[in-house]
Amino acid sequence: MSRLAHAIIISLLIGMLGVIASFICIACGLEEKIGLDLLFRLRGLSKPPSDVIIVSLDKTSADNLNLPRDPEKWPRSYHARLTENLKKQGVAVIAFDILFEEPSDKEHDNEFAHAISNAGNVVLCECLEQDTKSLKDMEGKDIGNYVTEEIIPPIPPLAQAALALAPFPLPKVPVQLRQYWIFKEGAGDTPTLPVVAFQIFAFEVHDEFIRLLEKINPQQAEKLFPDKDAIIRNRSVEENILALRDHFSENPSAGEKMIEEINNPNYLSFDPKKKRILKSLIEIYQGPKDRYLNYYGPPGTIETVPYYQILQHHEESAVKKRQLDLNGKAVFIGLSETMRPTEKDGFPTVFSQNGIDISGVEIAASVFANLLEGKPIKPTAIPVNYAIIFFWGVLLGILCLFTPLATAAISLISLSALYLGFILFQFDKTGSWYPITIPLFFQAPTTYFGILLWKFCIVNKERQNIRKAFENYLPEKEVEKLARNLGDIKTDTQIVYGTCLFTDAEQYTSLSENMDLKELSLFMNSYYEAIFKPIRRHDGIVSDVKGDCMLSIWATAQPDTAPRRKACTAALDISKAVEKFKQDADTFHLPTRIGLHSGYISIGNIGAMNHYEYRPVGDIVNTASRIENLNKYLGTRILISKEVLHQIDGFLTRKVGEFILKGKSKPVVIYELISRKEESSEQQRDLCTIFTEGLTAYYRQSWEEAINAFRTCIKINKQDGPSTYYLEKCEGYRANHPGEIWTGVNRIDNK
Repeated sequence: MSRLAHAIIISLLIGMLGVIASFICIACGLEEKIGLDLLFRLRGLSKPPSDVIIVSLDKTSADNLNLPRDPEKWPRSYHARLTENLKKQGVAVIAFDILFEEPSDKEHDNEFAHAISNAGNVVLCECLEQDTKSLKDMEGKDIGNYVTEEIIPPIPPLAQAALALAPFPLPKVPVQLRQYWIFKEGAGDTPTLPVVAFQIFAFEVHDEFIRLLEKINPQQAEKLFPDKDAIIRNRSVEENILALRDHFSENPSAGEKMIEEINNPNYLSFDPKKKRILKSLIEIYQGPKDRYLNYYGPPGTIETVPYYQILQHHEESAVKKRQLDLNGKAVFIGLSETMRPTEKDGFPTVFSQNGIDISGVEIAASVFANLLEGKPIKPTAIPVNYAIIFFWGVLLGILCLFTPLATAAISLISLSALYLGFILFQFDKTGSWYPITIPLFFQAPTTYFGILLWKFCIVNKERQNIRKAFENYLPEKEVEKLARNLGDIKTDTQIVYGTCLFTDAEQYTSLSENMDLKELSLFMNSYYEAIFKPIRRHDGIVSDVKGDCMLSIWATAQPDTAPRRKACTAALDISKAVEKFKQDADTFHLPTRIGLHSGYISIGNIGAMNHYEYRPVGDIVNTASRIENLNKYLGTRILISKEVLHQIDGFLTRKVGEFILKGKSKPVVIYELISRKEESSEQQRDLCTIFTEGLTAYYRQSWEEAINAFRTCIKINKQDGPSTYYLEKCEGYRANHPGEIWTGVNRIDNK
């Protein structure tokens, strides 16, 4: 295949990998957590529009006005004076991000209500509470739960006096707040506080907005939407907003046609601000119900005036000194404390620092400012996002494949810097949010190092093939060591705590005599494949294979129950695998005996000159082999030492005695491993109980009692080897007493 064909295939693959990674990134929210945060940090502060002001209920105001630190305890007569002062200064809309669902002093409440009514442009915040209710069936039984959201308005005098009411729900969670609702779906698509405030703020262009609607759809607009005075008189701001939303939902193209009309050179002349407000109104209704918030900076970025300064406007206050012009502006009033980390109305954002979070009222003001400027954060559409990432990956792949690695690195950095500069410019000017995490932090480095690795793999193909061949003979970690330093082969041995598992196949000699060599080789490969799988599945290492025998090990630095439990499980699975192999082989069968023992062993490369083998060395290995051989005498399949069984459970076992094995001087306590406890039968459990009673009697030299117990075991299972073994010994001892120095230890002199 030509170099060009290679380059095209690899470049397309890089593009597709980027798309897949982007899908995962979006699903996990990484683009929000990394990409969006990075864009905000790189952009830094952004100047908010001057048409929105925050009046803060803060500690400074409490101290100046001699009021309690808790703003909820402030007399509402103060809010009345504040409202009157704001109205006098020509504020377009006043939005209280404060809940008034509980009555206070009646006189103060009435005074506040009167001030709200006279102002005629006040929006009060509603409380939104979630309630979990149970679902019941016809019989009254609980079948699940559902969550409802209930809107709790301010007290009646205030609610009736306000021009509009609206909730402003925000998730109070310990993660960064990135999105907000235009319409709260769970509460009947209720418009939120900033939207209602903006609708009132935009009353100056309301008539022109309705004329545009009439031009696009004259019949519906004339019937559905009243003029501004009727809305104010009937206090129907929310109803008007919902009617507009429904109209734009039913007529998706209406918004685009209206914007085209505004952009038409023949359109009636408007100043830029009013055109912007008209477009923003349209974008509210034709856009999504939830949007990403375009933060302007850390807390306090939006112009904030302390509460007390507005109250004292008639004096030589800071308001006059600063010549603060509130005429025609939107004012949001709420708790905002930029100097106290303990501020209870704070929400974490990308600009949070030193424990200072942005307040709820500043978020409301920021949302309003976003609506006014028409600059919420706008993520690219999913298809466009994938297309950008795909073609970016193709471009990077071609660049790296057709240039030297050093040149490719410089080109990648330069191209990534240009891409970052472009998306940062778009983010700052229009709020457009292009993908950043995958293109810059995944595709660019992955492409470079991937191509580097690909070229390295081509150069080292033969070396890798040899290494792969070694993995058939050595554990993977040993191959890694040899790959790093071939000289380690002579010195790389270590002392570990290991569990050795020995297997031996019966009837192998007879089988090898009567089977064709090629057929025997294929048969034994199938046999070893069957018993290797449980070893590998339970993290064991096959150390040695000779003829019909196999040695595997589980090694750790210190004694540990987990490897021994895995070894026991592997032994049981080997027994099952051999049984299944018998059924599959049909003609031939290799009954397999298994022995396990645990202890400290030396493991490493053993040999000399130019021949080494990776294997364990030590008494534990030899003892495991002798334990496996003990199966011949006891008629069992799996025998394990007491050391293997120490502190592990979950298996059905029975002690079969103490044995001095061939060539050994110390006795070993041996158990038969029968099955997992949950897989054991009642017959097996009864057999173990009775056998244990017989073995106990055997050690007490109660021969008759032991004989009766072992005979009972044989009645339960005629092929029970350990019972037969001890029955013969008990009958012999009953005839000829073993003597006073008898300890019950069985000596095995033959291999």
